[in-house]
Amino acid sequence: MGFHTFDHTRAQSLEDATRFRFCSREELLGPLPRGPDATVLDVGSGTGFYTDEIAPSVGRVAALDVQSEMHELYREKGIPENVSPVTANAESLPLVADAVDGAFSTMTFHESTTPESLADLQRVLAADAPFVVVDWSREGSGDDGPPVDERFSATRARELLVEAGFTVESAQERSETFRAVAHA
Repeated sequence: MGFHTFDHTRAQSLEDATRFRFCSREELLGPLPRGPDATVLDVGSGTGFYTDEIAPSVGRVAALDVQSEMHELYREKGIPENVSPVTANAESLPLVADAVDGAFSTMTFHESTTPESLADLQRVLAADAPFVVVDWSREGSGDDGPPVDERFSATRARELLVEAGFTVESAQERSETFRAVAHA
């Protein structure tokens, strides 16, 4: 795993709508497949804040989180019918090869990214499936999110994705975050 895992006792802070200033539904959904036949994976779903934003546009969402406590909190909040919680490590996804039409990660790339996790993501993604990443940037001020030394820059994220065999369409720095779009 990456540097740390978000403290589930602070999970209520993940339900704050001001998070949209760092990542909007539209920038996640834009590159992802849509429709009733589309299956997407949320890598690091937490309490489902962004999962809930994507779920109405796709057929199925696998909401992956390493902490079962996050899924318990998500269940209390109410999980949409087309969302399946998956408790597992990102390095060993309990999904069959080519099962996922797209994936996204919001503010968790720094927590779960290793060469092994990216290789397993490649395994479960269908050919040319998009992977959208929005995460805290090492280039940010550190006023929000984890400490700066626990983050990747857009440049480093691009390198990691390329090393794992992804084709990177874009990787841009923003004020506190970066956004990358890659394809399996």
